Amino acid sequence: MTIDKSLKIHSGTSRSRNVLTRAERLAKLKEAERWEEGDSVLGLPKVLVPKVALKKKKKAKKADEGEGEQQGK
Repeated sequence: MTIDKSLKIHSGTSRSRNVLTRAERLAKLKEAERWEEGDSVLGLPKVLVPKVALKKKKKAKKADEGEGEQQGK
């Protein structure tokens, strides 16, 4: 039996995840000095997950290059 195309993972997790694992949350909290060794791992405070937005290519550069070629001729 084959897997449907919509269920296949193409390039890993290309989207940003909205949930961190407990180990990732503890690492973030340690960086912010909000958790220390020996503290309970139950009832951890919430940790914001920064969203990574892909930058779109600028079309203005192509327009500038086209104008430069026309002026040079």
